[in-house]
Amino acid sequence: MKILMFGRGVIATQYGWALERAGHDVDFYVRPGRSADFGPYVDLEIRDGRQRRVNRQVRQRWAITMREELSADNDYDLVILSVNHDQLAGAVEFLAPRLGDATLLVFNNIWVEPTQAVAGIPRDQIVWGFPGAGGGYYGSTLRGGMVKSVFLGLIDSDVPSERHKAVRRLFAGAGFSISDVADFRSWLWFHFILDAAIMVGILRMGGFSQYARSRSAIKESVLQIREMIAVLEAKGGTPRLGATAMRRLPAGLIAFGLQKVLGGNNDFSYLMEQVIDSGHGSYDMTSIYPRDVLRDARRLGVSVPRLTALEPVFK
Repeated sequence: MKILMFGRGVIATQYGWALERAGHDVDFYVRPGRSADFGPYVDLEIRDGRQRRVNRQVRQRWAITMREELSADNDYDLVILSVNHDQLAGAVEFLAPRLGDATLLVFNNIWVEPTQAVAGIPRDQIVWGFPGAGGGYYGSTLRGGMVKSVFLGLIDSDVPSERHKAVRRLFAGAGFSISDVADFRSWLWFHFILDAAIMVGILRMGGFSQYARSRSAIKESVLQIREMIAVLEAKGGTPRLGATAMRRLPAGLIAFGLQKVLGGNNDFSYLMEQVIDSGHGSYDMTSIYPRDVLRDARRLGVSVPRLTALEPVFK
């Protein structure tokens, strides 16, 4: 398969590397002039979660192919779009007249209505997914990693399209396990409020490591998530298993489990540390999540007193 990664970000680079190693042709689209800024290679220092623990550390100088122009007569089979959620509208506007017949995999956080986020692109060319990777750049060095699972989902459909099936085969063939999600709209929105609550905790505690060590701070995040589920419902989402557990299980018990994940010696905590240390977890990057949730809560008339009380932290 011929694949174009939109941008040379953390997610695009790691999955581009994995897909190229699986035998696919991978290019990166970058803005004019950025090829010279980036240079022709990336120094990878990543954990490959598809591998057994003894073989998972990757240190490699990887030569990449970048292009600074894209037209509608391109011959790509797949374009993978993974950008910050606030950059999605601009990226879609750019791609809409240039996509040609390629499938577009939307592979990132979304808080707006997903079908509106991709307006202008034929819906039968869209596949919805979510990555399991993270990290950050230190100059030309990418430090981070990926887990074995990727998420693929359906929005307003019960039957996977042929393009969806092709993307599923692509990732499975590259050694990833696929988690299928039927109601991907609700899944994306619930994931977003999880991120928003964690970001507030990190900002309030002054860093990820301080947050991960504080059971009380994590419990506060759980209580914020509970009230933010009402925003998800007001937007038209349906609380699924994760949201139901957040509402029904004791907050202290959930906080205990989350602290084991966030503060343990595992891939997730490692990736979060790399995100924060590299500057990708800056105030501007983290504060936008709770701000967006609070803005919609006010627009929809949903009371979120815990999040509102902490607004000075992320305002």
